[in-house]
Amino acid sequence: MNEKFFHLPEEKQQRILNAGFRVFSQNSYKRSPMSEIAAEAGISKSLLFFYFRNKKELYLFLWERGAELTMEYLTAYHCYEPDDLFEMMERGMRAKFRLMELYPYMAAFAIKAFYEKDEEVRDAIHASYRSHFDTKAASALGKLDKSRFIPGLDLQYMYREMYWASEGYLWEMLQRGGIDPAQMERDFQKMLTFWKSVYLKKEGDHESH
Repeated sequence: MNEKFFHLPEEKQQRILNAGFRVFSQNSYKRSPMSEIAAEAGISKSLLFFYFRNKKELYLFLWERGAELTMEYLTAYHCYEPDDLFEMMERGMRAKFRLMELYPYMAAFAIKAFYEKDEEVRDAIHASYRSHFDTKAASALGKLDKSRFIPGLDLQYMYREMYWASEGYLWEMLQRGGIDPAQMERDFQKMLTFWKSVYLKKEGDHESH
């Protein structure tokens, strides 16, 4: 699927992706015109349909491509190599900021797509989300040094709580009018400091035996 698209030069692929991310992030699925995406990408509407048979195929492709790009950058920034969860998250933050430079509307599109109610795409998005979330959670939690955390902590639930908080923060920023990477970095550092104070053992603490 979409082999014709991947035969395009990378710069042209990026233009089409960014046009799709932008238009779909600012409209509902139904109200996003393919003609606007094509015009913004600098191609004809018929050529866009040559690469993607219909709007649903393009929409789901953008969702999956966004997830693939995210995993590629998380891997490139060695996010899953440390056994320190917060070091992983800091590396992940740097990877995602780099992605935002290349694809400014990708994060906004991902959040919009997750809350999309249209039955034509909703179920496929949610099934894909669960799959990608489970993969990331397994990678993040698999190598953790559990002895650094407070006794009895449910690490899987902790990870979900931090993930939900991060997604909620992104959603709130979008409602205020857009993503500001500099502000995001400052706020994310504050969240990391808070989570460390809540979930990590204090220096000198020991488990009772």
